[in-house]
Amino acid sequence: MGRLFWKFFLCILLAQLTATIAIGGAFWLRDQARQKASSSLDSGPPAAVALDAAAATLRHGGEAALRGLLADLRRPQLYVLDAARRDLLGRPVPAELPKEAERQLGNGEQRGAWRGARYLVGPGGERYLAFVPRQSGRPEGMRGGPSDPLTPALDPGARRRIGQTVVIGAAVVASLLFAALLAWYFSRPIRALRSAFEAAAAGDLAPRFGRATKGGDELSDLGRDFDRMSGRLRTLMDGQRRLLHDVSHELRSPLARMQAAVGLAHQQPDKFASTLERIERESNRMDKLVGELLTLSRLEAMPDALRREPVDLTELADGIVADARFEAAESTRILIEAEGVVSVTGDPDLLWSALENVVRNAAKHGAQGGIVTVALCADQGLARIDVLDRGPGIPPADLAAVFQPFFRAGASRTGVDGHGLGLAIAQRVVQAHGGEIVAHNREDGGLRVTITLPQA
Repeated sequence: MGRLFWKFFLCILLAQLTATIAIGGAFWLRDQARQKASSSLDSGPPAAVALDAAAATLRHGGEAALRGLLADLRRPQLYVLDAARRDLLGRPVPAELPKEAERQLGNGEQRGAWRGARYLVGPGGERYLAFVPRQSGRPEGMRGGPSDPLTPALDPGARRRIGQTVVIGAAVVASLLFAALLAWYFSRPIRALRSAFEAAAAGDLAPRFGRATKGGDELSDLGRDFDRMSGRLRTLMDGQRRLLHDVSHELRSPLARMQAAVGLAHQQPDKFASTLERIERESNRMDKLVGELLTLSRLEAMPDALRREPVDLTELADGIVADARFEAAESTRILIEAEGVVSVTGDPDLLWSALENVVRNAAKHGAQGGIVTVALCADQGLARIDVLDRGPGIPPADLAAVFQPFFRAGASRTGVDGHGLGLAIAQRVVQAHGGEIVAHNREDGGLRVTITLPQA
């Protein structure tokens, strides 16, 4: 058990004990008030009959006859005290009973037919105090009745003290158990979260909190958020490692070709010019790759640090299509369909780069002699651009992955120049502008790439 457990345990236990003492004290005060307000003498019909019988016996038979009656009478218990306040049978009498009887008689209480106390007058004018105590409050030394004639009854105060002790003891034990349970309940997810933090600090970013706890409280929500965060970090780190591997692989090929060209120049000086052209071409490829990587890195690091100005997408698409027609094969036609002026707010250079990458990708991978269509329209506050080609399409399992850096689809779309960064850059640009880009295979063959952006 850690320190947090004991802090929870002691705080909860203290709160429960305080509540228990407060509630117990309230009940005790109420019980004391009830005891003070209630009489300890019996004023029921049996008590009245016993008192009447004692009065008649004393009046007609004297004290001796009254002693005999008291000795024979078991229920209700009847006490008769002489002027010295001694019981006629010599039984011990709790001091509070005569006082209670005299108080009631002095205050004139119980004036009805049933009375729990009475003054008796003997034949010679002797005065006696008679009373019947309540059966539920028999004092120590009184006989218990026919069922237990030789067993002294337990003092009511002692019974109350025993009952209170049992209740308080049970409350303390229950408080200990409940406090321990609550402390364990609160500290368990925190221990699991601490273990997850320690594992993450050691480099293990695999989600682990959710396996340890399945609660639905805020601590469990915090742990699951940490699992999602660590999972996201793990994905990003894996992506960075893959990106580093892919960059190394992409740079290795042009570097190898440049080294081969340098070696060829040393061996065949007469081909120096063609070799230099080869080196320049590979250098340009590397420069383009590094430029695309820098653009991708800038978009991922600072997606909000963009210029914001009105951009006419129709005019932008016209310029991109004109360049693509110049670069595309003669058998490939590139068409543009625009429904009026479609405008957005954003960075014109980045938007040009994104749309250009998508259009060039369609022109490269479309079928020979096919048609590439760039369609623009405004739809419910969104600017929509569809780029359609007639190529072989992409396997459905790879449609989401085409926007990952250095991804190349199946063999049907390989063998073309490029590094697999164009669509990745396009996605980052569109997302930085609050839009969305998706790819779908067309039913009649080919690929549809749809870009949606908020209108200006």
